[in-house]
Amino acid sequence: MVFGLFGKGRKKASAQPPEGTVVYAVGDIHGCFRLLVRLQEQIKEDMARRDASRRVVVYLGDYVDRGPNSRTVLEHLLTQPLADCESVHLAGNHDRWMLKFLDDASVGSPWLRNGGTETLVSYGVVPPRTLREAEFASLQQAFNEALPDTHRAFLRSMPVSHEEGDFFFAHAGVKPGVALAEQVENDLTWIREEFLYSNDDFGKVVVHGHTPTHSPEEYPNRIGVDTGAFMSGKLTAAILHRGKTSFMHS
Repeated sequence: MVFGLFGKGRKKASAQPPEGTVVYAVGDIHGCFRLLVRLQEQIKEDMARRDASRRVVVYLGDYVDRGPNSRTVLEHLLTQPLADCESVHLAGNHDRWMLKFLDDASVGSPWLRNGGTETLVSYGVVPPRTLREAEFASLQQAFNEALPDTHRAFLRSMPVSHEEGDFFFAHAGVKPGVALAEQVENDLTWIREEFLYSNDDFGKVVVHGHTPTHSPEEYPNRIGVDTGAFMSGKLTAAILHRGKTSFMHS
């Protein structure tokens, strides 16, 4: 995965969440449980200092794959949500990829090559030594048996977008030239260069993960908060409050 820098300028100063609301947008976790817990502690401390009547944490997706603790991350988010706030869990392309493998063994090879192996191990499933197609049916069966129903339901319930005031949240971004209400899942979870290089006004400031960069990015039309936790050791959240954006890192 290559870190990159895209876009020009700064976010519009007028972009704000709803009145009295502070929003925390958390980037791609990818099985990095310790970083998640540390960041949540920082979020709790920040919440306590802010004058806000409503607190929202938007997780931007990609909870699984690549890092070592996908199962623990999902269990933690499902059973131990941050207190005194609303939690929104968006789906990322890796989360959808994992679900796809549970129903379609033919996606096993690309999924395993892109972090699925680490997810299987976290659930106690031994991955194959080779990526031969003949092994994927039995692997799929073993994973279906190992995955708790609560995790499956949690992943399937995840939406692919969310809105708060002047902000639109999606894992990967949006397709330029398409109204936000008409965006489709494949673009919201997979799009990259067409969105990142666009200077279009999308109607709202798009807050996204998916494309790792050395530092979070803030531009007129988008805010990127994926800092590649599984390889950089840095999980990032954007803080959106009263027309200002700031960032925190675990």
